[in-house]
Amino acid sequence: MNKKLAFALSGSAVLVLALSGCGDDKNDKLDSWAKTFCGDVQPQVKKIEGANDAIQKQTSDTSAPADVQKTDSKAFQDLSDAYKGMASAVTKAGAPPVDDGEKTKNDAVKELNSISASYADLKKRVDALNVKDQAKFADGLKDVATRLGKISQNGNRALDKLQSGDVAKAMKDQESCQNASPAATASPS
Repeated sequence: MNKKLAFALSGSAVLVLALSGCGDDKNDKLDSWAKTFCGDVQPQVKKIEGANDAIQKQTSDTSAPADVQKTDSKAFQDLSDAYKGMASAVTKAGAPPVDDGEKTKNDAVKELNSISASYADLKKRVDALNVKDQAKFADGLKDVATRLGKISQNGNRALDKLQSGDVAKAMKDQESCQNASPAATASPS
């Protein structure tokens, strides 16, 4: 069951910095915005990668429920903190100097804070699971995995918009964004 959890989690983290496009157009304001954003978001990406790695390492069907609970709880807290940190990075960087930049920024901050709250809720749910009863624990973990899948499916639209067009080009030129690529997607096997 924890394998499904790891797969859903890694799918939700792929949104972090999907950088594309070529960086031929130079715009000093946009480059400055991207430098601020990328520098502040990189530590958050590392937290997300670390949380993904921790859950993937704890995906064995023979793992003790208490170990799975401890790992997942910490990972969900780290994810909540990372997405909140990403919202702060967007806020600090301000609106990107593009059409509808203020709306794009506000939508991304709202989405990131919502994702953060969703991970905080998953942490509470994992913490409340009964680790003394394997069957009850597995059922509870199924519910957590289902909710995690919903986070993965519902999030990312505003972030995708933030990281598109000229903004994506400017971000691609920033070394700190190039180094902040998400971890590989886990397989559910």
